[in-house]
Amino acid sequence: MLRFTLPLFLLLAPAAQARQDVQTLADGLVEAGSPGAVVMLIQNDHQQIAVAGLRLSTGEAAIEESDAWHLGSNTKAMTAVLAARLVERGLIDWDATIGDTLGDDFDRIDPVLTEATLADLLQHRSGMKANTGRVTSLAMSGLFGARDAQADRHTYLRDLLCNPAGARGDFLYSNAGYVAAAMMLEAVSGQSWEDLIQTEVFDALELVSAGFGPPQGDNPQGHRTGLGRLAPVGTNAVADNPPAMNPAGRVHMSMPDYAIFLQLVLAGARSEENDYLSRDSWQTLLTPPDGSDYAMGWGVNADGSLRHAGSNTMWFVQAVIWPQQGRIAVAGVNDGRLDEVAPRVRAVLGELVPE
Repeated sequence: MLRFTLPLFLLLAPAAQARQDVQTLADGLVEAGSPGAVVMLIQNDHQQIAVAGLRLSTGEAAIEESDAWHLGSNTKAMTAVLAARLVERGLIDWDATIGDTLGDDFDRIDPVLTEATLADLLQHRSGMKANTGRVTSLAMSGLFGARDAQADRHTYLRDLLCNPAGARGDFLYSNAGYVAAAMMLEAVSGQSWEDLIQTEVFDALELVSAGFGPPQGDNPQGHRTGLGRLAPVGTNAVADNPPAMNPAGRVHMSMPDYAIFLQLVLAGARSEENDYLSRDSWQTLLTPPDGSDYAMGWGVNADGSLRHAGSNTMWFVQAVIWPQQGRIAVAGVNDGRLDEVAPRVRAVLGELVPE
């Protein structure tokens, strides 16, 4: 079964040695062996997007700027923003606990996890395991719409809530924690996470290309190695993790739409006024707790830059925001060979570090 097994936010670009244009960088990722690539640079509201290569390694259709990319664990920042919207609305507090919110929905919750808060879950400090077991994941496989993702989240979490992996307050990167956070938002709102994210994030920001799971139709497909060669994975159930994991890493969208979301985060990190969230909410979202370098959906560097990466083992996309310089960079490939592509993407982002 496919897993988000790596704490991908830790993938950090090295210092730049030379400047290159974004098209050259995108071309380089394809020349290195990936079917397709995208590189985006935003500086002072000036946006550059370059694409290269093919939607499918076995086809001839070229990737277009408007194509959708699977964002993997970059979805977590969107779930965190959604939580802040509901906090500001008074539906839930950052210190609301799993026990108080979900205690009636499960027969048993371990005492460690009973006391874990919404903030703990979004900061990966709840003590929850990273993922559910393989058998449970396989039983919930399917395309979004073919399964009841909200109902499946109960099954996904049932055993995990009885068996913590560590103590509350210790950092442990956990997709399951974001599934639990989503269930808490569902419990206080009476709506599914999918409906909430559609209304509060996608519709509110006019992210018209956003959706769940593998992009369908005329879009790139993810790729993985099979029978000794890199091959497209298609768009069916095996092309992604179970829909129950939507809040942790199953959003796709085009780069122009992702740019809108990232520019919103940049404005929040720079304490700029906006009608979407208050300055206090952005500070909560983007400030790690003491002793940690992970806030809510973003890793935070010593220089104040924000970073995160996502992969479902068939795609890889990484984003970095430098608030002080007002710069955003994204690089990605429709290729899940992480040992090979992650260093290449890091090197591309290294070329885009502000001077």
